[in-house]
Amino acid sequence: MKRQVYLCVILIALLAQSIQTKAQIQQGNILVGADIADLNLGLDEGGNFSFTINPKAAFFFKDNIALGGYLTFGLSTAKDAGTSINYGVGALGRYYFSRDQVNILRQARFFGEGTVGIDGDNPAVGDNTNGLGISFGPGIAYFITPNIGLEGLFKYNGIIGFGSSTTSNNLTLNVGFQIYLPSSKAKEVKEEIKQE
Repeated sequence: MKRQVYLCVILIALLAQSIQTKAQIQQGNILVGADIADLNLGLDEGGNFSFTINPKAAFFFKDNIALGGYLTFGLSTAKDAGTSINYGVGALGRYYFSRDQVNILRQARFFGEGTVGIDGDNPAVGDNTNGLGISFGPGIAYFITPNIGLEGLFKYNGIIGFGSSTTSNNLTLNVGFQIYLPSSKAKEVKEEIKQE
């Protein structure tokens, strides 16, 4: 009898685990979170400080496909070197690959992300570029809970526009977290905010 109970518990746990990484990316859910890239704190004399943060929000209008928006703000400063700023705002799209397409970890999903918006790269010294920003790249979301994913994202970022340089190109490795809210939970949060 104990053996059958253990077998049932294991089967239920495996079933719940297989459902777990699909539920977050279903139609109607909302993704909210941020990535951090280039976090650096120099400890030497005259050391620098730099960071870039990318908050984002998206709505799953179809299973595995989310559309939304992003913001980018980056700052880099060092003693006697001035301050460099980068920024961006625009549209975001994500496609999550199904388990049939890519399956390495049980609680992880691979995705592709692309953005289009207005971006700027304004270093303290050197050429600046402001204009149309385009980025794309692969990422992986590892779900530490049913609604929270830790992410790694490797992206190409390009800006085409105006300034003292007409183009800016770079590759970034971003690390962050996203919260995947079922639409019913999002409605509850909205109602709580209205009541306050």
